[in-house]
Amino acid sequence: MTILKKIKENLFLLIVVLGYVIMFLARPAMGIESVKNSGYYIKEMLMIMPAIFVLTALLDMWVPKEKIMHYLGKDAKAKGVFLSFVVGSISAGPIYAAFPMCVMLHKKGASIRNIVIILSSWAVIKVPMLINEAKFLGPKFMVIRWGLTITAIVIFSWISAKIIKDEDLPGEALAQPGPHVNRDACMGCTLCVKNYPALFEMQGKKAAIKTQEQIILNMEILQNTIEACPVHAIEYHEE
Repeated sequence: MTILKKIKENLFLLIVVLGYVIMFLARPAMGIESVKNSGYYIKEMLMIMPAIFVLTALLDMWVPKEKIMHYLGKDAKAKGVFLSFVVGSISAGPIYAAFPMCVMLHKKGASIRNIVIILSSWAVIKVPMLINEAKFLGPKFMVIRWGLTITAIVIFSWISAKIIKDEDLPGEALAQPGPHVNRDACMGCTLCVKNYPALFEMQGKKAAIKTQEQIILNMEILQNTIEACPVHAIEYHEE
């Protein structure tokens, strides 16, 4: 059962490794080139993601939940849609840099629709990209493509909000009182285990809560551990 559990937890990684093995056997040259490309992107992520986690943590501390709900929540309506386009369009960095920030925004009350708009505009209508598009393909092409893309994003974000529920995303409050680890959001950094080893442990590559029958919670240490988590995967719910 332990082996099956390990396989289930690392299924995606195993599929990727299997894909590389098949590629090396069938097309060795392509396999070598794929490994080089993967190495480049891994190096890029290692350089970019720490800064993104720090920025996300700072935004989480500085921006009150009420502000996020007011400007990007379900009741923000047209104002929220407009601001979501602005946030996505002026942001820098690759699209995967947007994911931690969107988790934080959703946790603070941003709607599914506005998160979809931020991610989509981040990917396809960033301002620097529009400038280069106009330069190489012409202003008319850029304006038409930009207008059609915005229309499509608005439509797909509305559809996504109808299909995807808040509880489908990581970080939602759990029913039972006490500390909880969102294992979907956990990145396996082990900070919680180092800060509060009496309460947290690693199960596979994810953090988990130890059995609490014999544990008397130290709320000061727990709060410090919650604040130290770079992806905000730890929450405490009162009774």
